[in-house]
Amino acid sequence: MQPLEWINLGLGLVLGLLTLLFILRIVLTWYPQANLGQFPFNWVATPTEPFLVPTRKIIPPIGGVDISPVIWVAIISLLRELLVGEQGLLYLLWR
Repeated sequence: MQPLEWINLGLGLVLGLLTLLFILRIVLTWYPQANLGQFPFNWVATPTEPFLVPTRKIIPPIGGVDISPVIWVAIISLLRELLVGEQGLLYLLWR
């Protein structure tokens, strides 16, 4: 494999994992009794919280609903498509 292939694969996996973590974070918002500091919930909360804190300062919860994880799913999905998608920048450079 060429170096650009490894970068493409690695970046795709990282962005995919982040998307999954944010989707799990959205699901956890449906269960307010879940303690995010306790295992296994902290595996989802710890890597996502640094992204969510500044986003909540810009876009506060609307009607008590925190939409910041939804915003990050959209941002990461867009980045993944632009960089490593079928017509993404890294994919086109690799070809």
